[in-house]
Amino acid sequence: MQNDLSNYRKSYEKSALTEETIKENPLEQFQKWFYEVEATDGLDEPNAMTISTIGLDGYPKNRVVLMKKYTHEGFIFYTNYNSEKGKAITNDPSTCLSFFWPNLERQVIIKGKAEKIAENLSDGYFESRPLGSQLGAMVSDQSDVIESREKLETKLKELERESEGKEIERPEHWGGYLVRPVSIEFWQGRPNRLHDRIRYTLQEDYNWKVERLQP
Repeated sequence: MQNDLSNYRKSYEKSALTEETIKENPLEQFQKWFYEVEATDGLDEPNAMTISTIGLDGYPKNRVVLMKKYTHEGFIFYTNYNSEKGKAITNDPSTCLSFFWPNLERQVIIKGKAEKIAENLSDGYFESRPLGSQLGAMVSDQSDVIESREKLETKLKELERESEGKEIERPEHWGGYLVRPVSIEFWQGRPNRLHDRIRYTLQEDYNWKVERLQP
């Protein structure tokens, strides 16, 4: 079986990324781009990002998660700490995040170290989630093998009965991670595949070194 995709072509012409217009701080540049993506149509979840970790088996693995907050410190998402990604981060906190925003022909690639956020912050976010999402986080032993979909739904129904009328507390194995960036690259599609690539690299004095990369 084969499918030749060599004729797929697109000319990227929507914008440019120059040293004269970028922000000095990459988190501020990210915020600028994120606001612009939010203001345009054609993308359901601009906060969807790919996170890459190095698994316990030695292989890198990518999956899409939702960023729930970004600050001057970095990027926050939530997950099961006992999941495959959680175990990978415990073993090696080096991670890579990437955002792809095709409606503006942009992507952002972030290298950094992941760490658990404070428990009270995870508590606060968990309390803000809909009841179904809270119960889903409690009932799923994320990444573990299960016999069938029916088995999972049965577990959820049992938990719904047990939890009826009770306050739901965040399970200890579920919470947030903060990825502190050491490198952030902004990619803007340009004509003739001469794309703009600007990379910020964190220095020992906590200033950011800005470099243009060849496409």
